[in-house]
Amino acid sequence: MSHAPAAGPAPDLTLRDLGERWWRPAVAVLLVVAAVVWRLVKDDLGAPPNLELSTFAAFAAAGLLRHRLAMLAPLVVVAVSDVLLSNSAILVFTWTAWAAIGVGAWWTRRATGARRFVAALAFGVGGSLWFYLWTNFGVWLQGRGTFYPAGLDGLVASYVAGLPFLRPMLLGNLVLLPVAAGVVALVERLERAHSLGAVPGRA
Repeated sequence: MSHAPAAGPAPDLTLRDLGERWWRPAVAVLLVVAAVVWRLVKDDLGAPPNLELSTFAAFAAAGLLRHRLAMLAPLVVVAVSDVLLSNSAILVFTWTAWAAIGVGAWWTRRATGARRFVAALAFGVGGSLWFYLWTNFGVWLQGRGTFYPAGLDGLVASYVAGLPFLRPMLLGNLVLLPVAAGVVALVERLERAHSLGAVPGRA
């Protein structure tokens, strides 16, 4: 009795593949646009600070595109919205934090099935903690002797002051990242249902 080979991780996609499966980049772009719009209007809507869609867009783009371009998703969100919102001297820390989150999302791109949802939760926690630790370190570094003492006690004070911003980001990502995993799974299911998943010329 023969058995079908177990399905391995999904292969990365080329730009040609993405052109043939145009709906994948289309969905990714829509999610990036939604993240930009949310960043522009969330304060007016009274949303909690740091409740964001950039991590959501990064994870979904990685799973949909499976191409290195997906790593740019969170940077595109912050760059486009910063043109309209402006930023402060902390920009170098926020932008590098989002760049690292884009790279982290890329590492999750091949997760499938239940593992994708586990990866989503882990990425949501890890991304939130990384952003909190790195950007609050930047706040302390740039504000030493002004807003915070220059020593370790000042760094600790900066992290304590940042806790109200960590909580909504962390809780939001624990909800939104599984949704992002569900969006990728839905696209894959629709592809299979309509026989659109196979890329010509690929085994």
